[in-house]
Amino acid sequence: MAACDFNMCFTFVMPGWEGSAHDSHIFNFATSDPRYEFPNPPQGKYYLVDSCYPLQRGYLKPYQDTRYHLPDFARGGRRAEGRQEIFNHAHSSLRSVIERSFGVWKKKWVILRDMPSYRFDKQIAIVIATICLHNFIRRHPSRVDIDFSEYEQRDRDQCMTSQNRQQTCTDTAGGVEEMIALRNTIADQLCEARS
Repeated sequence: MAACDFNMCFTFVMPGWEGSAHDSHIFNFATSDPRYEFPNPPQGKYYLVDSCYPLQRGYLKPYQDTRYHLPDFARGGRRAEGRQEIFNHAHSSLRSVIERSFGVWKKKWVILRDMPSYRFDKQIAIVIATICLHNFIRRHPSRVDIDFSEYEQRDRDQCMTSQNRQQTCTDTAGGVEEMIALRNTIADQLCEARS
């Protein structure tokens, strides 16, 4: 599990889970156990999360059973219609930063492709080390980084195009009504801004 900021720097990483573990299980584990020091959002702020995560205070997920992923909107040239689709399109556009961050990280560190040949504890250490290097390069650019530039250009292209994996889970924990109200308010504001 990982979290990142809008500058494509990872702010939290929790390696070491089996690939078969469900994302929401890892999320609940990381956010509920203080030993992992998950950077919960401050009061009044929130993380954008995928649809498989629980809806709870501080974590804003898209509307279920509504188009979400940017390629879904690009196919057929159909714009987002209705408040739920408009919200999901904006959510997906912003959430793509995590996908770009992972894209740069995996492209830059070739060692990640050969992970099965290392012991599991070494794999965890490699993930942590490469994440740290990724963040260092991003925060201290001594020159233009080709990998970051490529993914930033992809994002600009995606935004230009959009202008012209759903998993089910149970929503638990406090703040569900608060986050539903926030999501609805944002959706209404996006619709108003569009008209």
